[in-house]
Amino acid sequence: MSETAKTPETPGTPEPGQNPESNRTPDFREQVAHARQLDAADPLAAIRDRFTLDDAVYLDGNSLGALPRAVPGRIADVIAREWGELRIRSWTESGWWTAPERIGDKIAPLIGAAPGRVVVGDSTSVNVFKAVVGGIRMAGKGCTEILVDATTFPTDGYIARSAARMTGLAVRPVEPARIADEVTERTALALVNHVDYRTGRLNDLPGITNALHSAGALAVWDLCHSAGALPVGLDAHHVDLAVGCTYKYLNGGPGSPAYLYIREGLQERFESPLPGWNSHAEPFGMDPAYAPADGIVRGRVGTPDILSLLALEAALDVWDGVAIEDVRTKSLALTDFFLDCVAVYAPPGRVRSVTPYDHKWRGSQVSLECSRAGAVMAELIRRGVVGDFREPDVLRFGFTPLYTSFADAERAARVLGEVLRALPEEEPEPAGDGG
Repeated sequence: MSETAKTPETPGTPEPGQNPESNRTPDFREQVAHARQLDAADPLAAIRDRFTLDDAVYLDGNSLGALPRAVPGRIADVIAREWGELRIRSWTESGWWTAPERIGDKIAPLIGAAPGRVVVGDSTSVNVFKAVVGGIRMAGKGCTEILVDATTFPTDGYIARSAARMTGLAVRPVEPARIADEVTERTALALVNHVDYRTGRLNDLPGITNALHSAGALAVWDLCHSAGALPVGLDAHHVDLAVGCTYKYLNGGPGSPAYLYIREGLQERFESPLPGWNSHAEPFGMDPAYAPADGIVRGRVGTPDILSLLALEAALDVWDGVAIEDVRTKSLALTDFFLDCVAVYAPPGRVRSVTPYDHKWRGSQVSLECSRAGAVMAELIRRGVVGDFREPDVLRFGFTPLYTSFADAERAARVLGEVLRALPEEEPEPAGDGG
C-alpha cells in the first residue's frame, strides 16, 4: 500500500458516513490534491492507456471489465482473415485447436499456476460442475457429504446440490471461517469462493485448503472475484481444483469463456462428468469408446468458442510486464483511499462498509450498506459513476487497478456524498406503545 494512502484503521479516521461536519458540503480540495499525488506516484498508471475508457468513473469491473484496446483489431483479423480467408485451415494454421491450453497458460501466472494446469472453455457454471463431480469421483470411499460456502454465489450452490443429488451425497452449507472446524472424514470436498461476491470479503485460501487436506478432503475454489485482482497461489497452496470467469478483472469481454485448474498430481485421476470429443485421447479417431487425453486437455468438452477465446487472448496482452503483486498493492491503496473519501463526504449514518477494513480479509471491491441502494446507484450512474447494487441494500464498487485511478476513487466518493445529501432523511420508526 502506498505510504501516503491512509487506511480506515488509522486513529482519528471516521467511519464512512460519520463526518462530524456533514451539515455542510465538505471541502474536497484536499482529497483531490491527494488523489493527484497518488496517481502521479502510481507505477501502474500507464496501463490505463491500454483500455478503451470515457469520462465515466467505471467501478463495475468486478462484473464486467473494460475493453482492452487491442481486442477490436484482433477480432477483426480473426473474422476477416482467419475465418473469412483461411476458413477451416485456421484450426491448424491459426492455432485454433490449441487455443484452450495456450490461453490457459496465459492465465496461469495470474493465479499462481505453472503451465499445463489451466484450460479455458465453457462457462463458469459448467466448470464448477466438472470440478465438483470430478472431485467427488476422486474422493475417498465412505464420503457422504460436500461442504458448500454458505455465502456463495447462488449458481455455485445450485450446481453443487445438483452434483450431490447425482452422486448420492449430501450438501452441507458452512460459513467459510467455520470450514476448518466442520470438515470431517466423511467430507469429499468443499466448494468455496475466494472472495465473497456481495461483501468483498477475502477468504483464507491457504488455511482452508490445509484444513481440508488434513481431513482427507479436496479443496475446490471459485476465483471469479479474485483472479486478476490479487495473488492466488494455487500451486503454492496445493489447491486441488479451481474455476473462474474471465470477464471481470481479466477483462475478457461479456460471456467470455471460463477456465478450469486441475492440480498436476490429480490430472491423471480426474474423470470429467462431461467427456466430450475435445477431451478424447484421439479426438479425430471417432472411437465410440471414450479414452481421456493426458494432462489438462481432459478438462475440455466440446468445440471451443473461437471468437470469444481469441478476444480473451488479446485482452490478456494488457498484463504484459505487470506483476500481480503490484496490482494487489494498488488495489489496497485504492480501496483505502475510497473509504477515506467516503468518510469525509458521506452524511453521518447513511452508509456503512460491509467490506473488511483489515487488508488480510479484503478483496478488490468496497460494499456499502445503504438505504434505498437501488435508487442511489441509479442516480450515481446517471451522474457518471458506474457501480452496481445487490439486494436489498448493498452498493458495490469494484476497483480494477489496471485502469482505475485515485482520481476515479475520489470522484466516486464525492458524487456518492452529493447523492446521499440530496436524499431526504428517513423518518425514524415510531416507538411502540407497549400494548
